[in-house]
Amino acid sequence: MIVNFWGQEFKVNIVLGCIGAFLLAIVASMFGFGGGPFMVPLMTVGLGLPMYVVVGSSLLAIFFNTVIGSTRHYQFGNFDLVFFLVMFPAAILAGFIAPQIAKRVSPVWVKRIACIGLLILALNLLGVF
Repeated sequence: MIVNFWGQEFKVNIVLGCIGAFLLAIVASMFGFGGGPFMVPLMTVGLGLPMYVVVGSSLLAIFFNTVIGSTRHYQFGNFDLVFFLVMFPAAILAGFIAPQIAKRVSPVWVKRIACIGLLILALNLLGVF
């Protein structure tokens, strides 16, 4: 399959993508973790897509989960409307700006920045700081 994204064409093996996504969904469902950290390598290494396309695709994939999760939290009274109204437009704007930046930066640096961000997040979740 040929994917055209902002004037650039990429050849993608759709069969490999579907089989890989199906298997990752099964494993993620069995063990109770999100498949995002595994979908990104599948799309970059397996399908050969550049990082700026993969990031946008990942955001689209989690969009629906976020909408449903936010709706349920709202129904249970665990929802901060002011925080939502600040973060939602910022996330939409970043979704347009970030691929443009990533397109102009070396893919190695994009991956390094992503690794640093994940490391900071992991350390924060572990209570290190």
